[in-house]
Amino acid sequence: MLITIVAGARPNFMKIAPIIKAIFKAQSQGQAVQYRLVHTGQHYDKKMSGDFFEQLGIPDPHVNLECGGGTQAEQTAGIMVKFEKDLVDNRPDVVLVVGDVTSTMACTISAKKYV
Repeated sequence: MLITIVAGARPNFMKIAPIIKAIFKAQSQGQAVQYRLVHTGQHYDKKMSGDFFEQLGIPDPHVNLECGGGTQAEQTAGIMVKFEKDLVDNRPDVVLVVGDVTSTMACTISAKKYV
């Protein structure tokens, strides 16, 4: 099973840390679960992103969509376009989005068509 986990902002990072730890635990017990971490780039500087990954022990994302900045409409559109391409290229069985930020909304809409 391939799970794509989406995070883009500080509240998301805190929510995905225990999920990724649970996946590592499942893998160590022989379960065939894999994940891809997609960072949308909504919070993109070191203080808003990198420090949280380090402090929470979150591995580097598999991909960063680099959709930070711009208006909310520009950011939403950019995330949707880039995440849709990622979904097509890396067909997951499940997409897990957490929180209530722009990244969550944009990726949920994109994932609905592909999963």
